[in-house]
Amino acid sequence: MHQRRLRTTGLVSDVVVEDPAIWVRRGQAPLMQKPHRHDDLELNYVVSGSLDYLFGGSPLQVKQGQIAVFWGATPHRLVDDEIPADSDNCWVHIPLATVFGWGLPDSNLSDLLTDRPIVLPAEAAGRDVESMFTSWLTDLDGSDTEQFALLEIHALVRRLLHYHLMHDARRTLDGEDSRLHNDGMQHVVQMARFTVANFRSNISPADIARATHLNPNYAMTLFRETVGTTLGKYLTRCRIAEAQRLLLTTSMNTAEIAHAAGFGSQSNFYAHFTRDTGLSPSAYRHTFG
Repeated sequence: MHQRRLRTTGLVSDVVVEDPAIWVRRGQAPLMQKPHRHDDLELNYVVSGSLDYLFGGSPLQVKQGQIAVFWGATPHRLVDDEIPADSDNCWVHIPLATVFGWGLPDSNLSDLLTDRPIVLPAEAAGRDVESMFTSWLTDLDGSDTEQFALLEIHALVRRLLHYHLMHDARRTLDGEDSRLHNDGMQHVVQMARFTVANFRSNISPADIARATHLNPNYAMTLFRETVGTTLGKYLTRCRIAEAQRLLLTTSMNTAEIAHAAGFGSQSNFYAHFTRDTGLSPSAYRHTFG
C-alpha cells in the first residue's frame, strides 16, 4: 500500500494513507477563508479550546471534550479569524466509499447523510480519544502497523454511531429508529451507495434513480430535500474527491485523472474542479502535494 509519510509542521502533525485515503491530523485548527466541502466522513475531537463552524450557513460550536461527526458534502468553515496558540484538535477524514464498505446499518447511514453534524461527548468513544489519535499518527506511518489504525478508526465510528442511536432523543421509546420505516430515507441511502460504487462510470442522476427503481424527478427531489444537495452535485462531488486523491497520491496527468474519476473529458473535469475548489488541477497539486 502506497502512502504519504508523517509530516510535522510547528504544532501540527498529519499523515495521509493513499488507499483507503485516510487522513489524520493533530494540532491547531487551520484558518479557513471560505467554506469548503468534501466527500469524506469527517470526525473532529476538541482536546482544548473550541471549534466554531458555519455549517451550511448555520453556526455550530464543538466544545472541549466533544466529538463532531459529519459528512463533509455540506459547505462548512471555521469562523475564527485568529487561532489561539493553545488550541488542540484532532481530525480524521474517511472517504464515504470506505464508510459504505463497512456494512453499517441503514439507521447509521441515514444519520451520517443528513446536513447537520452529530456532536457527542468524548465518553461516547469508550476509549481515550486523544491517545487513539496519537497512536494513529504513528501506526499510519508504518506499513506493518497501519491496519491497526484503520481497524480502530472503523471501530470508533461504529461506537459513536451506536452511542448516538441509544441517546438521540428523536428515537422512539423502545429504541427503534422510526426513520427506518421511512421509505424516503432508505431510498436516499440506496442512491448514495450506488453513486459511490459507480461514479467513475458514465452515469447520470437519472441512471442513479433508475438503479434504485425510482422516478428520476421524484428521486432528485427526495435526495435534495433529505441531504441538502442535489443528486447531480453529489455525483460531481464524488468525482472531484477522487480527482483530488489522484492528484495528491499519483503522478497521473490531468487527462488520465479526468477519465479515472469519471468526468468523461478533460475540459469537463477542469471546469468542475476549478469551480468547486477554486484552483486548477495543477495548482491544487502544487499547493497541497
